[in-house]
Amino acid sequence: MEAYIFDFDGTLANSGKTGILATQSAFQEFNLKVPSEKMINYYTGIPIEKSFKKMLPDYAFRETEFQALLSAFRQYYKEYEQENLTLFPHIKEVLQKLKSLGKRLYVVSSKHSVALKRNLEYLDIAVYFEGVVGSDQVEHYKPAPDGVLYILKTYRIDPEDSIMIGDASFDIQMGKAAGIKTCAVSWGAHSFEDLDNEAPNFLINHVEDLLKL
Repeated sequence: MEAYIFDFDGTLANSGKTGILATQSAFQEFNLKVPSEKMINYYTGIPIEKSFKKMLPDYAFRETEFQALLSAFRQYYKEYEQENLTLFPHIKEVLQKLKSLGKRLYVVSSKHSVALKRNLEYLDIAVYFEGVVGSDQVEHYKPAPDGVLYILKTYRIDPEDSIMIGDASFDIQMGKAAGIKTCAVSWGAHSFEDLDNEAPNFLINHVEDLLKL
C-alpha cells in the first residue's frame, strides 16, 4: 500500500470526550434537548452541519439559530480540546514508522480544515501528513467520496494502491464509494459489529496492526 488516508476523530485522536462536552454545552446554551453521549459518539463521523439535525430530527431550526449553534459548538470545542484531546496510544510511533517506510499519509475529516490543522499541530503529528482535507473543502460530506477523491486527484495517487482507515461506518462507505480499499478500526466510535457489517477489506483491533496492511 502506498497511500494511507486516515479519518481523524476516533481513529487518530481520542476526541470523544471533547466532542461530547462541546455538543452538550452548545445544545444547553440554546435550550435544546441535549443529546446522549451514545448518540453524539455515533454521529461523530459526519460533519456537525448534518449530525446536529439528525440529533433533533423533529426540530425545525431557523437558519440563523442553526449557524449560531454551530459557532457555539466550535468555540466550546476549542476550549475543551486543551484538556481532553489526546492521541490514541502508539499512533505517533506508527505514523513515524509508516513515514520512514516511504508511505504517503493523508487525513480526510468531518471537521473544518482550520480546526483539523490546529488539532494536528496540537497533537504534534501534522508533520507526518502530506495533505489534509476538512469538510469545508468538499461539496458533499461523508459518506460521499468527495474527500478521498480530492486526495487522489490532488496528489496523483493510484486508487489501487490506497486505503481509507476509519472508526465509523461513514468512513468505510466513503472509501468504498471512492473505489479504494478500506480498513475499519475498532477503538473508536462504532462497534465491531457495525463496522463488520460494512464489509471492509480489513478490520483491526490494535493500532500496531496498521503496519500490517
